[in-house]
Amino acid sequence: MQAIAPPTVKVIGANGQISLGKQFAGRQVLVEEQETGVWLIRTATVIPDNERWLHEPEAAADLARATAWSAQQSASDAQTDTVLATLTQG
Repeated sequence: MQAIAPPTVKVIGANGQISLGKQFAGRQVLVEEQETGVWLIRTATVIPDNERWLHEPEAAADLARATAWSAQQSASDAQTDTVLATLTQG
């Protein structure tokens, strides 16, 4: 577990920004204004709306089954021509 750093003083620049340090560069954060002048900033992983379904229990279970099945099967392109022909006819 990483030690929590003591409070530091930061200056909000003329453009309204503060720097949290290079270790957070490129990270997404949630900024909550809890009251006037009091902000809570937390690192976060944001899931796009069009990918949220992948995290639903049913989809996660389907993906787990598919991954387990693929680990048991040998890769083969023996039926590629048949599958492609079927797809182009549909």
